[in-house]
Amino acid sequence: MKDNIKNFALIGASGYIAPRHMKAIKETRNNLVAAFDPYDGIGIMDSHFPEAEFFTELERFEDYLEKFRRTNSLDYIGIMSPNYLHKSHIRLALKYGANAICEKPLVLNPEDIDELKIIEQETGKKVYNILQLRLHPSIIALKKKVQKELQENPEKVYDIDLTYLTSRGKWYFESWKGKEEKSGGIASNIGVHFYDMLVWIFGEVQENIVHIKTPFANAGYFKLKNANVRWFLSVKYDYIPEEIKAQGLRTYRSITVNGEEIEFSGGFTDLHTRSYEDILNGGGFGLDEAYGSIETVSTIRNLPAQGLVGEYHPFCKKVEG
Repeated sequence: MKDNIKNFALIGASGYIAPRHMKAIKETRNNLVAAFDPYDGIGIMDSHFPEAEFFTELERFEDYLEKFRRTNSLDYIGIMSPNYLHKSHIRLALKYGANAICEKPLVLNPEDIDELKIIEQETGKKVYNILQLRLHPSIIALKKKVQKELQENPEKVYDIDLTYLTSRGKWYFESWKGKEEKSGGIASNIGVHFYDMLVWIFGEVQENIVHIKTPFANAGYFKLKNANVRWFLSVKYDYIPEEIKAQGLRTYRSITVNGEEIEFSGGFTDLHTRSYEDILNGGGFGLDEAYGSIETVSTIRNLPAQGLVGEYHPFCKKVEG
């Protein structure tokens, strides 16, 4: 057995991404002691931690954590609840003496990060954000390539097109994900980790323009320190290229840098385990690393759409063509 096994709890354990967190805890040879979710369809736990306690009421979950930590160490609480609850659940984790590992977007607004910094200082515990693209081998290779080129030419500016379409059915708009006040909107819900990756590689946002903002699609333009970025995000199947539909696929992901496609379609399923390994080994991405992407999506949420003017993404014509 591994020495110094860490004890974990999970909030939002019935959600889509929760199995990757359970897998990460198991593959890092640690222990899940308790999980919470209002929805009780949680049979996936049998494949990972069948002995873990499970609660559908937050009050009973908190009561268990309080009793558990009187005689045991509660080291981490993983948070994969709806976006608008992240701040409250992070606060809960720190209150019970655990570090928080939270899904993206960490919070909905940059001022929420400022509040969490204060709680970190008060509790001595850390908040970590899952920013798994920073650990993807293809993205790491791209960052190294860009860094080398910028050392040779610090004024170099790259032209980037980011396109991400992930089809969602009618259920999406009945769920919290389809309600902007709960998810933060499309940019926050499906775009935040791409924005984080671009800022991480090409520098901070200097200009932020929104061209399209509908319930089905967001599109706009960023001027980064070393890149011009046209971006398009959508949850509508109709906007997927015909050649992708012909393959029976409902998702399309593309990033081109100076016209060259960046291939990173594979390798996603293991990135949560890598994220956990990084955190457990003293790394991880904290509040400061999350700030740039949260500020970006918050700005997008509050900007008016300008329509098809200036440097807009070609897919915008699918919406307003």
